[in-house]
Amino acid sequence: MKPELILIGGGGHCASCIDVIEQENKFTIAGFVDINDAVVKLLGYSLLGSDDDLKRLKADYDYAFVTVGQIKSPEMRMRLYENIKSLGFRLPAIVSPRAYVSKHASVGEGTIIMHDALINVRATIGNNCIINSKALIEHDAVVKDNCHISTAAIVNGGTIVRQGTFVGSNAVTREGVQTRENDFIKAGELFKGYA
Repeated sequence: MKPELILIGGGGHCASCIDVIEQENKFTIAGFVDINDAVVKLLGYSLLGSDDDLKRLKADYDYAFVTVGQIKSPEMRMRLYENIKSLGFRLPAIVSPRAYVSKHASVGEGTIIMHDALINVRATIGNNCIINSKALIEHDAVVKDNCHISTAAIVNGGTIVRQGTFVGSNAVTREGVQTRENDFIKAGELFKGYA
């Protein structure tokens, strides 16, 4: 029997995560929690309560996963991640069966690797990250905790993406550069690092 997983956040990113979780087929989705109680069903899954109900839900569920997206700031994802960790939930790494993750790469807890993403040899992905569809993380790249590498972005070899950074769709980093913490790299940008 597959373990049950509750999802934290019920918006558009949650729907994308549901699709990946269903295809990975390692967990049964029990439902979701959200601060907006106007949405009571999402892709057939029911609202279980709000963030205030997480302590009560911990009695019934061991696994939780943050399904709130991240664009302008990682703060909400970070707060939710820390909250569910402090309550004792386990946070799996979720990897689409359509993604490629090298056996010589590492992926942290609470991270999702979405459809058709590629994680190459010796890449390191931190905790609570989103590696979106068709993103490419090249060899020896490091993506620290709480980052979002958006759709079709390329993080070239040896690059260090610091904590809380957002890399927009189709953005490309030069090889071996570093971002700052909580950086925001625009969609389509060629990121050259800092002088």
